[in-house]
This record gives sequence, C-alpha cells and structure tokens, in this order.
Amino acid sequence: MADTDGHQAAIIISWLLGWIYFLAWTISFFPQAVLNIQRKTTQGLLPDFPLLNCYGFSCYTLSTALFLFSPQIRAQYAARHTVSPEPTVRINDLAFGAIGLTMSVVTYSMFWPRLWRWEHKPGVRRHVNSITMGLIWGSFIALLTTIIIVVSKGTAGDARGWAWIDVVYTMEYIKLVMTVFKYIPQVVANFRRRSTIGWSITQQLLDFTGGIGSLLQLVIDSSLQSDWSGLTGNPLKFGLANISLVFDIIFILQHFVLFGPVEESTPKDDQSRDVIDDREPLLPGGTRA
Repeated sequence: MADTDGHQAAIIISWLLGWIYFLAWTISFFPQAVLNIQRKTTQGLLPDFPLLNCYGFSCYTLSTALFLFSPQIRAQYAARHTVSPEPTVRINDLAFGAIGLTMSVVTYSMFWPRLWRWEHKPGVRRHVNSITMGLIWGSFIALLTTIIIVVSKGTAGDARGWAWIDVVYTMEYIKLVMTVFKYIPQVVANFRRRSTIGWSITQQLLDFTGGIGSLLQLVIDSSLQSDWSGLTGNPLKFGLANISLVFDIIFILQHFVLFGPVEESTPKDDQSRDVIDDREPLLPGGTRA
C-alpha cells in the first residue's frame, strides 16, 4: 500500500512540476518583449538571440508534435526503448514550443522599429553576426543530409536502421545547439558594455525556475518507469534544462553582482551603453565609422 501511495504521489508531483515549468518557461518569453515596448527600442538586446530562438523553436515544436501525434515515430521510439516505450514528451511541451516560437517571432520583429512605429535610433545593432548565420545554415544542411540518408537507404519505417525518428532527433539536437549558442553573444555583449540594461532579468529568473522544474520532472518520470534511458531517450529536454540553468546563473550574476543590481529600463534617450554593430570598421581611437 505504501508503495502504491508513493507511486501516486510521484505521479502527482510530476504533473505539478510539468505545469510549473510550463508556466515559468512560457511566461519567460513575455518580459523581454514587454521591456522593449516600454523602452520603445531594442537597445541592449542582440538580434542573434530571438533569431536563433525562431529557428530553434520551429524544430522543437515540430519534433514535439511528431512524438505526440505520429504513430510511426512513436512506434520507432518504442522499438528502440523496449523497457519504457512511451516517450517522455507531454502536451505542455508542445504548447510551450508553440508559444515560444510565436513570441520569438514577435521579439525579432522589434528590430524593425517602423513595424512598431518606434523612433529609429542610431547605434542599435540590427544584424546578426556571421557565426549565427553559419549555425543556421549548417544545421539546416545537417537536417537535409539526415533526410536524404533516411530516404536513400530505404529504411525510413524500420527503427533498426536509419529511420524517420533520426530526423526528429536531428531537429531536437538542432534546438539544443541553438540554445547553447543563442546566449553567448548576449553574455559577451553584457560583459563588453558592463551592463544588463535592455536585457530582461525577469526573463532569466523565470527561465531558471522552468529549468529546475523540467529537470526534476524528467528525473521523476524516469524513476517511475524504472528506466533511466528516459533521460537519454529525451536528450533535448534533459540538455535544455541543464544548458539553460548554466546561462541563467551567468545572467543573474551579471545583473545582480557584477554590474548591478540595476533597473531593467533606462530613459529612452540613454544611448551610452548601446550595442554597436560589430561589423562596422573601427576608426583610430577605437570609435566606429
């Protein structure tokens, strides 16, 4: 009886954690957009972050939908994970991805101030760097290559060889790569500016909460199934939680310890710490053209 009660309690805790991290991660997409609207500018925010989010969440949303609703993908997953044949993906994962994609598109659109009827301010970086574009094109080629391999080998429906589930896993790993690199330009920019003004710390606090919740839920689900391959069987969810936590801690330290604490917003005419487009050539004395 005690074991049954403990099992039921674990299921309830897993369910609660799922919704806690879903709400925290989902709400985390809004503070940056709200901050931009309040300041009527994207000063302090690099375009690399929302653009990589757009691409990454496109892959995340599609892969999650396939794990939930594709009989073929679910069958191939079960064939490769015989002990726990049920994917650890949940419907709230799909809702999170769809909302994340939508808000990423909205935030990225703010780098065109005319769309929002904002004043066009000088010194605001509106172009992503070459590394970001290289990541996008490189991951697209990797995805296309995987599809070609699956089709050419004629084993798309056979989980024992190259199969469509490998295409889904490729999309998940693309999301993982986008998550790793989307934070780096912003971290570096904050250090160069010695400021987090224009970058929403509320977003990172919510993201940190979501990362803890997601990781705990995944551990509980795997424990309930008595099979820790749930962690390796869902590398995206496990990897996202850990990567997000590391960068969240960096941003929290930047905001509250290294450069602050500071107010998230500043007067609209404050351009003393703008992020300048690094593609512009340096003039003597370290200024930009």
